[in-house]
Amino acid sequence: MRTVYERADIVPLLAEIFRELGYEGATLSRITERTGIGKGSLYHFFPGGKEEMAGAVLADIDAWFEQAIYRPLRNDDARQAIAAMWVNVNDYFRAGGRICLVGAFALDDTRARFSSEIADYFIRWIEALSSALMRAGCAETEAQTLAEEGVCGIQGALVLSRALGDGKVFTRSLEALANRLEAETR
Repeated sequence: MRTVYERADIVPLLAEIFRELGYEGATLSRITERTGIGKGSLYHFFPGGKEEMAGAVLADIDAWFEQAIYRPLRNDDARQAIAAMWVNVNDYFRAGGRICLVGAFALDDTRARFSSEIADYFIRWIEALSSALMRAGCAETEAQTLAEEGVCGIQGALVLSRALGDGKVFTRSLEALANRLEAETR
C-alpha cells in the first residue's frame, strides 16, 4: 500500500531528521531512507532540495512559536502569557529531550544559509517576552535584560540537559527561570 503525502505531512518528519543528523548530515539519501519518501516525491514538494526543506522546517517552527509563544506574550495577559510560555516551551522541547533546531543551525555552518530566519527567531522571542515583562511592571531596560536571560537560559538548559542525558535539568532550569522572572514582576 502506498502512502500519499502532502507537503505539510513531510515537514515534521524532516524537522526530526535535521534535529538528529544536523543540516550537513541530513543527506538526501538519509532523508529518503528515514521518511520512506522517494527522491522524486521529495523534489516534487521541495524543488529547491535540502535547502528548501530546511527553510520549510524553519518556517513551520516559526509558525508554532508565533502562535504559542510570541503572540500570547505580545497580546495576552502578561503574567498568564509568561506562565504559559514555560509550559509550552517544556512541552515543545519535550522536557529537554528535543534540541532547538534553530539554535543548532545557529551554531554551525548552516547559520550562513538561514541567518535572517535564525536571528529573527531569537529577536522576536526576546522582544515578545520583554513586552510582556514591561506590561507586568518591569522597566524597559530590566525587561530587555530579563528577556535575554530567559531565552539564553532556555537554550543553555537544552544544551546541558542533552549533554548530561537528564531531562530533569531542563525542567528544573525552566522552573528556576520562571521563578526569577516572576519575582522580578511582583
